[in-house]
Amino acid sequence: MKPKNAATKDEPTFDETIKRLSEIVTNLERGELPLEESLQLFEEGVKLSRLSQSKLDAAEKRVDELLSVDEEGNAVTTPFAPARSRWPVISTTASAC
Repeated sequence: MKPKNAATKDEPTFDETIKRLSEIVTNLERGELPLEESLQLFEEGVKLSRLSQSKLDAAEKRVDELLSVDEEGNAVTTPFAPARSRWPVISTTASAC
C-alpha cells in the first residue's frame, strides 16, 4: 500500500522507479534482446532516470529548507506547498513563558 502523498496513480514511487530501472539494466546487460526492444527499454530507462532525479532533487530541496539557518544561526523554516506537505509549519519566533 502506497502512502497517500507518495505518488499519483500514474506516477510510480521512487522505490518502484529504482526497481524497474534495475530490471531494465539487467535485461539490457544480457544483450539477448532485439535492437528495437532494447531501444524501447533504453527509452523507458531514460524517462525513469529523469523521474527519479526529479524526485531526488525535490527531496534535497525539502531537506535544505528544513536545515536552513539565518545570519545569526537561527533555524529558518519555510512552509511547504499545502498539497505536498505532510508536516505542520513550525514557528521560529520565540514566545515568553
